[in-house]
Amino acid sequence: MLIIHDVIQAREEIADFIHETPILHSAHLSEICGNEMYFKAEHLQKTGSFKIRGATHRVKRAVREGATFVTAASSGNHGQAVAYIANQLGIPATIVVPVDANESKQNAIKAYGGNIEKCGTTSAERLPRAKALAKEKNGVFIPPYDDPFVMAGQGTIGLEILGQFEETDVIVVPIGGGGLISGILTAIKQKKPKVKVIGVEPDTANDTYLSLKNGKITAIPATTTIADGLRTSQPGNLTFPIVLKYLDDLVLVTEEEIKEAQYFVLERMKQLIEPSSAVTVAAAMNRKLGVQGKNVVCVLSGGNVDFSNFR
Repeated sequence: MLIIHDVIQAREEIADFIHETPILHSAHLSEICGNEMYFKAEHLQKTGSFKIRGATHRVKRAVREGATFVTAASSGNHGQAVAYIANQLGIPATIVVPVDANESKQNAIKAYGGNIEKCGTTSAERLPRAKALAKEKNGVFIPPYDDPFVMAGQGTIGLEILGQFEETDVIVVPIGGGGLISGILTAIKQKKPKVKVIGVEPDTANDTYLSLKNGKITAIPATTTIADGLRTSQPGNLTFPIVLKYLDDLVLVTEEEIKEAQYFVLERMKQLIEPSSAVTVAAAMNRKLGVQGKNVVCVLSGGNVDFSNFR
């Protein structure tokens, strides 16, 4: 299982390639939520999301072990992050995307130096193809979340929050496959365990919620939640044990609550965040966190908005 030493080491490894993102504050949201509301601004991170942290740590490890080529299966933030860091390290990357991938997302991957291959419409089709490509070309497949180096990289957010704002009482984190929250949980609970960590899922993508309820990894059918970065069918084999051990609470938000939160942050805070980020704000705005009068830090995981669907 991941330990805090892994996260500290990851912070040293990736420091030259990422931003230490700021923590923002909103007085208006604080009034609405009944807590002092702060926001870890990973939507201002390189490539527009937290994914660059884990991708950097994993790709650097692959290069150190002799890799000259990497692949990933993603039409979104993970694919962009892998393309970017591979380009920075001077090796080619091929990102396998669905045949119906949004053109703006494809353009972003290309802009970061990545090659694109289209395959099917589901992750069940893309993942084997990306792995096969890596094998064919003696490269390395970079998983989106279920990998110790990826998890440790994402956990550096937890260390930054503690370093930037010692008075943190609660950290609220989106949950997809679990790479982000398992890394943050490792950092927080092994360094400052009194800080409460709450996960948030869309109620239509509640695989981790059901897994915790059942005490074992539980899969759900494909979901079309607006929070497209959280459309996983089940938690990771490596991430779930950490969530099961450390997570203080998990709450669910509706699609309408996610949309309202995304719009509110844009209108009142002048920050453009993607729906996957907005789940944490939605949970706070609708007073689902079960805390009052606390210093709450919501992780805004990314800002790569698909404008074709924004209206």
